Formats: sequence, structure tokens, C-alpha cells
Amino acid sequence: MLIKQLSIFVENKAGRLAQIAAVIAEAGIDIRALSIADTTNFGILRLIVDKPDEAEQALKDAGLTVSLTNVIAIGIPDHPGGFASAMKCLADAGMGIEYMYAFISRDQGRACVILRVEDNEKAIAALKQGGVEILTSDRIYKM
Repeated sequence: MLIKQLSIFVENKAGRLAQIAAVIAEAGIDIRALSIADTTNFGILRLIVDKPDEAEQALKDAGLTVSLTNVIAIGIPDHPGGFASAMKCLADAGMGIEYMYAFISRDQGRACVILRVEDNEKAIAALKQGGVEILTSDRIYKM
């Protein structure tokens, strides 16, 4: 039920993202989703890829600082209120969200949201109880 996410330390320098993208491409890895959070001097690039373990190794071999983190992926109906319903499940369970990002699924009428929370198991239980679809790693990696 958990998805492996790559978190890559990125210096705020011209060409740095191009370098990372080239390493991933040369390793034959496909990016499914990404998010970047930055400060003045550096950023954290978060990626969901089809082969996370291979991507981690390729990036480390290229001298980059990278780690794998377990996150939750949910599928929500792509209509008004779909996102609100999922967030209400977590709020009702007293769950805080550290960060999230979304991407459109190839499935018509569905959007995917990646969540990082304090307690994955508690969040998964709350989401399931609320009828929210928890996406498997196999499904995400093969999108």
C-alpha cells in the first residue's frame, strides 16, 4: 500500500535539474510525478518513478544526495468535492499532513494525490474507512 518516493537534495544552480533528469533518463527510468520545494540556496525534488530502487542507485552513483521515503497514493474522483472528502477523512482522524502533491491519472475521471503523513498506517485506515481508494505501488509504477 505504500509508494516509494525519491527525495533529492538539489542546489539552486542552473542546469542542476537537467543533470538529475539526464541521470534518470539514462537509467531507463520513467517519472510518474514530481514536486519541488525550494529555499534560496537549495531545494528538495520529490519524484515518483517506475523503478525507485534503481533510480536511487543511479542518482547516488552520480554523486547526488538522495533518499527513499514511504508515502501514500490515493485516487480521488476528479469532480468538485472529491479532494475535500479525502481530506475530511484525515481531519476527522486527527491526522496532519506534512506535504502533498497531485497529478492526473490516465484513468478518466480520477486524480492521484501523493501524501506524506506522520502515521501512514493510521492514515490508510482512516482513508479506507471513508471510502477513499488507496493506490498500490504496482498501479502507480505502471501508469
